[in-house]
Amino acid sequence: MSSFQFQVIGTVESPYKQKFAIPRQPGLIAEARGRLVLAPPYAEDDIVRGIEAFSHLWLVFVFHETASKGWSPLVRPPRLGGNARKGVFATRATFRPNPIGLSVVKLERVYRRNNNLVLELSGIDLLDGTPILDIKPYLPYADALPDAAGGFADSAPQTGMAVSFSDQASAFCQAQTTFPELALLIEKVLKQDPRPSYKKQREAEQHYGMTLYHFNIKWTVNGDLNHVTEISQLP
Repeated sequence: MSSFQFQVIGTVESPYKQKFAIPRQPGLIAEARGRLVLAPPYAEDDIVRGIEAFSHLWLVFVFHETASKGWSPLVRPPRLGGNARKGVFATRATFRPNPIGLSVVKLERVYRRNNNLVLELSGIDLLDGTPILDIKPYLPYADALPDAAGGFADSAPQTGMAVSFSDQASAFCQAQTTFPELALLIEKVLKQDPRPSYKKQREAEQHYGMTLYHFNIKWTVNGDLNHVTEISQLP
């Protein structure tokens, strides 16, 4: 067969409402919590029987936001400053012949929500609404290979960025109680330096905004300092 058709088994509810600011890989921000919602006919209790014995899961998903943009044999990995070209199969770029991704996440708990089955996750790097095609348990003896070579991404990225909060932003994080780790989540997201590569060389102060959960976060970048200026709740 030259093509296959797959069923979406569930969708992800994520704090990341746009591609901007999503960490490059899973597990970099443990405070990024989300949910995988399985709807009927994939919401039967039997379908996840025994899953809570595993601490982590592999999720096979679709790059749904970029799938319509096609693919490219050469891409510019952000890890290399957006300048060097690498073959798409030598990267984890989204512009692939089949827009499929693979992400390892931590399983926090499983519970029911009306007719749906919900897997609560942490350490996610998935866009809100991401379609999931399959779930597989993470097996440490087979999936963790400490002697493997990581090519141009042999270690977790380190940016050296610092983060500070205005009085308003700090007070907002403390006043809201729905997400007790909101300030830490924002700090870790900004320390990843989500800016496009070509803007990281600019010396002038830069202004940015993003949405996490249902909050609008505004900040400035000056050198290696991210300063969160304002946080507000979206309507």
